[in-house]
Amino acid sequence: MKEQILREISANDLLTEIMKIKNDGYRLVAISCTNKDGMELTYSFDKDYELLNIRLITDTKTELPSICILYPYSFLYENEIKELFGVKITGILPDFNDNLYKIPVKTPFGMNE
Repeated sequence: MKEQILREISANDLLTEIMKIKNDGYRLVAISCTNKDGMELTYSFDKDYELLNIRLITDTKTELPSICILYPYSFLYENEIKELFGVKITGILPDFNDNLYKIPVKTPFGMNE
């Protein structure tokens, strides 16, 4: 088993870093989010059993670009994070406009701002 790699980046570097990863032949495994000292997003990739994680900390006011232009199936992760955590992700195709889930409250895991 190869060691996992964790690289922390800024929100401004997201698309540049993801493009490098895509060009290196990695596949997207998952995008996760947790509300811990801000919104902590982790993008996980795999290549030849090597897990590469890209992590950034943001808030619910900063706009993050969608990575669906590089990984089309990321739209499900991004819609979920946008709807459940309130992270502003722009350019998601398709964008479910906070109607992916039938939930009784808006952004149930979001920041209390």
